[in-house]
Amino acid sequence: MGNGALDGAVIAVAGAGGPAGRAALLRLAEAGATVIGADNDPERLAEAVDAARYASGGAAVTGETVDLLDLQSTRDWAARTEKEFGRVDGLVHLVGGWRGSETFIKTSLDDWDFLELLLVRTVQHTSLAFSEVLQRSDRGRYVLISAAGATRPTAGNAAYAAGKAAAEAWTLAMADYFRKAGGEQGPTSAAAILVVKALVHDAMRADRPNAKFAGFTDVKDLAEAIVGVWEKSAKEVNGQRLWLTEKP
Repeated sequence: MGNGALDGAVIAVAGAGGPAGRAALLRLAEAGATVIGADNDPERLAEAVDAARYASGGAAVTGETVDLLDLQSTRDWAARTEKEFGRVDGLVHLVGGWRGSETFIKTSLDDWDFLELLLVRTVQHTSLAFSEVLQRSDRGRYVLISAAGATRPTAGNAAYAAGKAAAEAWTLAMADYFRKAGGEQGPTSAAAILVVKALVHDAMRADRPNAKFAGFTDVKDLAEAIVGVWEKSAKEVNGQRLWLTEKP
């Protein structure tokens, strides 16, 4: 495409098969990036990649089925990507999931076991696999999507909020790695957190035409904000929680 904000960048997207992943693949491609999506569902991933290619006029969007719950598989994905394209300038973490309960007392620890894998373990694996690769880039970015509930948990969202808070803490530790690696000149790569209340997309609106989705962030707006992380310097965004909804 030649003239986008991310022209020439190589961006990996974890959890690319969902609605947010689809929007991110397309917007990153429109901004000029070569985009490599990963998902554990090959059919859903193929549909997302095809949709992004079609909508962006045949942009460089590819997909890989990767088990992000396996650290070595995730490391292999990072190594393959860097070897094939010569660099990796970003990892966008869009792996998500939600479980809640009516009250705090009714919280099931099975929900925690489920959410810990999706919300925390995949962050651990992708950050460990890509941290050195991103540090080698002159514009490396690790972008985590988090939720306002991590700051102010509600009684029925204990497991979800705790998972998001843990993911944020892990990402902020990665940001400190980038800060220290940059030395006196400041970081050249960054780890940033985009905070939403919740996400909404066209299919949700179609299913619930009377719902207002107050405070929700549309996946297209999220994709725009993801691209915006590269439009600021590493020093500006490293270790920052960038709010896309009202702070609680």
